[in-house]
Formats: sequence, C-alpha cells, structure tokens
Amino acid sequence: MEEVTEKGNSLSCGADSYSLLKVYDTLSLTGGLRVHPTGEILSKPKILIHVTTLNVFTYICIMEIGKEIKQIKFKNEYQKLIINLGFTSSWVGRVTSCKLKDFKLTPQQFNILRILRGQHPNPATINLLTERMIDKSSNASRLVDKLITKELVSRRECPADRRQVDVAITKKGLDLLAKVDVEEDGWTESFKSLTATEAKELNRLLDKLRG
Repeated sequence: MEEVTEKGNSLSCGADSYSLLKVYDTLSLTGGLRVHPTGEILSKPKILIHVTTLNVFTYICIMEIGKEIKQIKFKNEYQKLIINLGFTSSWVGRVTSCKLKDFKLTPQQFNILRILRGQHPNPATINLLTERMIDKSSNASRLVDKLITKELVSRRECPADRRQVDVAITKKGLDLLAKVDVEEDGWTESFKSLTATEAKELNRLLDKLRG
C-alpha cells in the first residue's frame, strides 16, 4: 500500500473513499492501525499516517467489500451486491448520524422534519409521514412524540377526521433545518470519490434495482 499523507481534513492514499467516525474510546481501523480519540497513534500498520482530531474525516483508500468484511469468496456477483449494499447503507447511516449529532437529531427525526417542511404550511398525517419516510421500519408516531418534546413540531386533532391527527413543523423546527442546510453542502465531501457522472449513473442503477 502506498504511503498515506494528510491533506487538510482528508487522508489520501488512493481513488476511493469512505468515512471513519471518531468514537470516544480506542478506535480500531482496518490494517492494524489503532488511534486514540486525541489523535495519538497507538499502533501502526506498514503505512505512515497522521490523524487530526475530527468528528468525521475522509480516509481515501482503495478498499473492496471483500476486504472490508474479511470475506474472500462470494457465491456470485448478486450476493456480493446484496452484502455491499447493506454495508454501504450502514456506512451512510453512520456518516449521517455523526453529522446530525451536533443538532441533537437522529436521521429518522431529520427525515420527519424535512417531510414536514416540504408540506409546510400544510400539516401532514402520521400515515403520510410513514409512506414518505426513507426508513419504513421507523415508528413515525414515536418520532413525532420526541420532536414535540423538542418543540420542533406540533400536533392537533384533524378537523375533518377526528380519528386522525395533523402534524406540522414549528418555527423552531424550520430554524433548526435552516442551520442544518448551511452545513449539509459539506456533507457530500464523503462521496466525492465519485464524479458527478458516476453519481448519476449509480442513482440510475439503484432506481433500476428497486424496479
């Protein structure tokens, strides 16, 4: 493996990238590298690496899914694809969770707020939120309860149907999303190992995969 050098907030050693999240105990990384949250390197692999103390940084290096999960053989490319999609989904979730931590939001809560902002000034029902959420396994009603506690959304009985409730984003919720918007453009840096053309093609393939 070629030598790794620090470039700003990135560590570069190749063309592909993935994000490594700082945790609050000793972090074990692929290749034998162990880094303390302070940035101190506890043990090194065969490469030279310098780590700054950041919540999230981009580690640019060629790393195939087989090496990531220590699996040499796959039954076929379809099995490899399924595993790769699951692994990548988990990685994206960790990146997003870390970014939202500063705003005291989970990705699911963030998703609810963005749906409600899209509906604003009209309210949304719980059923509508469930239909439009990215994570279909999430309990929209419980998420709304937590957002009400934070005063980011409000809930009232639907005038047209008392069996339903209307959920709307509050001004505090809109203000918080505005702050997230300012930071969000920088979040895509973790995905800049793909060109815009490659990202467009990947979007097309994922849409095709879901049928």
